[in-house]
Amino acid sequence: MIPLRAWTEIDLSAYERNLKNIKNALPKHLEFVSVVKADAYGHGLPQIVERSLQSGIKAFAVANIHEAFEIRNMGVGWTILLLGALLPGEEHFIPNSGFIPTISSLDELNRLNKACELNGNSTDIHLKVDTGMGRLGIWFESIGEFLNLIKDMKCINLIGIYTHFSDPVNDPEFTLLQRQRMENILESYALPKSLKIHADNSASFSDLDKYPFFNAVRIGLLQYGVLPYGKCKSDKLKLSPTLSFYTKIGLVKELPKGTSISYGRKHFLDKDSKIAILTAGYGDGIPIAYGEKGSVIIRDQLCPIIGQITMDQIIVDVTMLPEVEAGEKVILIGSSENCKIGLEEFSAQSRTIPWETLCSITKRVNRVYINPRG
Repeated sequence: MIPLRAWTEIDLSAYERNLKNIKNALPKHLEFVSVVKADAYGHGLPQIVERSLQSGIKAFAVANIHEAFEIRNMGVGWTILLLGALLPGEEHFIPNSGFIPTISSLDELNRLNKACELNGNSTDIHLKVDTGMGRLGIWFESIGEFLNLIKDMKCINLIGIYTHFSDPVNDPEFTLLQRQRMENILESYALPKSLKIHADNSASFSDLDKYPFFNAVRIGLLQYGVLPYGKCKSDKLKLSPTLSFYTKIGLVKELPKGTSISYGRKHFLDKDSKIAILTAGYGDGIPIAYGEKGSVIIRDQLCPIIGQITMDQIIVDVTMLPEVEAGEKVILIGSSENCKIGLEEFSAQSRTIPWETLCSITKRVNRVYINPRG
């Protein structure tokens, strides 16, 4: 077998435990909608959905119709909500699919209604309300007119309505305003009591029991054992990281004091040093910015990155490890007996967020699944 140069290990048992702990912490009236867009945040959509189904999850949210079909190819019997805009032409794939599109505009609504009339059937939809995110959704002040249009469309069944918070962690006052705008809509219009109503996600998980208007929650990052922005007020959750990231030492060499390292000659050795060249770089999803402050774990020691990260390699100082050799395992994200580099720390030092870190791990990084069932 050809040795792996860079790989992630995804612990499916940890993922399952996270799901169980999150479900146990949810107020009983809330449905768990598992967000698995972007290849399940880089974890592998089929593998994550399969384990979720085994754990009793029955509703999934994806970004687009391509991801929806990837889940549908696994079987039927669960909800698949499309979160993204419905592109012109995609409406023809909705009738008979069982997918639930999100509608954010009159154009999408008219196209979908026409496609359903041509097919002679109806389709369920969720309506998105823009309460201040400024992205997808009907502007909250225009929602009444839109609801009246839906009532006159025999082929369109409104089964859900939702919004999206723009900054629930750092701006609770504006988040409360968004909630109030949504609640005003629910109080002002005679909406079916059966509607799925959702606004919260991983970042606002700790506030769920305060707002009985909502009966579903979209959980993405938390199920992978990562706290949004490193914060979570809830003390009910005991989460474990599901993903670790590894590479190997490709070459070890000694260089004299004063040698410049990597592109741009921004780093010069301040002493005679031993360096290791690792077999991963920004082509594998390790941001160049991480090289400015980042470290890796080798033989249970933190080894600093020196010089600019390149497409296929990282250079680290291993002077403190005189016996280190080519082929040894290196931890990029994960832990050893005495050292840890968490995803949150890795992301902060890369001047990015955990969502981007996970989604940026490229396809040439092998995904290795541990603790599978059966």
